[in-house]
Amino acid sequence: MGAITIALTAAATVACGGSGEPAPPADQPTPGDQSVTFESGGKTRSYTVHAPPGYDGKTALPLVVVMHYRPGTAADAAQTSGMNAKADLENFLVVYPQGLNDAYNALICCGTEDDVGFIRAVVTRMREYWKADPKRVYATGISNGADMSFKLAVEAPGLFAAIAPVSGGFTGDIALRDPAYKPRTPVSVITFLGGKDRVAGQLGAGIDAWQLRLGCAVAPVPQQIPLPRGITLTAGACADGSEVRVYRLPEMGHAWPGTERGGLVDPNAGLNATDLMWEFFRAHTG
Repeated sequence: MGAITIALTAAATVACGGSGEPAPPADQPTPGDQSVTFESGGKTRSYTVHAPPGYDGKTALPLVVVMHYRPGTAADAAQTSGMNAKADLENFLVVYPQGLNDAYNALICCGTEDDVGFIRAVVTRMREYWKADPKRVYATGISNGADMSFKLAVEAPGLFAAIAPVSGGFTGDIALRDPAYKPRTPVSVITFLGGKDRVAGQLGAGIDAWQLRLGCAVAPVPQQIPLPRGITLTAGACADGSEVRVYRLPEMGHAWPGTERGGLVDPNAGLNATDLMWEFFRAHTG
């Protein structure tokens, strides 16, 4: 209740401005959930922050940016990913940017907004006001949000150490046809692709193009205990020093594997993407 009150008070202060003086930042760092609005690209944009119970506003913590599907909301992204509970266990910050008209201007969809600029501004605010560690900033998302993760890896160099697209991909004309469209700084990737996804072919072609463009080795990863439901994992190092890990889930559709609540979830997928991506993120720094 306190976090909500702080968020509403901060938003009202920013909206009113107050006696011609510069308004204080909307962000009021505190444990729990807080919604923030600010101006980006001439429009009012918003995001939701989740800080773990032990957050003190002084210690630099990792930051995970989680992006929703289309049409979707910051709240949808939080529920589908289950990332808040993971953040509470592992002591990191989470931010959920809200797309205009419930979508992001990603690789093949949607709109014309400068969402790269918007999310860069969100991360900057998280670093400045919430003390997010600039060397441990990560991005994930599902569907439209997953596509946006790839776009950010290319168009926001130096911002993210790793990304974790779920049921989304490196797709569209610019991604597949322009050999210069690739990260200028190393960004490691862990991704989860469903074999029964309606766009499985496109997503597979996209990750293949990414690996080829970055000169990544691709090899099966032996498992001491075989992965369930026919799941396979390939991985390899890339020429720029990044790493790519690809989980293929032949029985999964367009979903986030392993979580139980929200839209586009598959609790019976055979693995938990949230757990696996956090292990991957923890092993990569910028």
